[in-house]
Amino acid sequence: MFFTLNKECQIGIRFSKDVRKKYLEEYKMTIFKSYNAVMHGYILLRDDMLKDMNNMVRPLNKSYDYVIILESK
Repeated sequence: MFFTLNKECQIGIRFSKDVRKKYLEEYKMTIFKSYNAVMHGYILLRDDMLKDMNNMVRPLNKSYDYVIILESK
């Protein structure tokens, strides 16, 4: 799964540690939470990013590329 929704209708997107760190620092994003539990590996997409679909393409592609290389359990 490369993105998820919580009960507040917020979107969390999954990244590798390096990419996640970049987004957290550079774009001032936060860790994604669902039912007050921290979802490790996911960051919360800001509302302003959701308004511009051109902004969404790059993060979604990066997330998908990351998840596709993960080994299944």
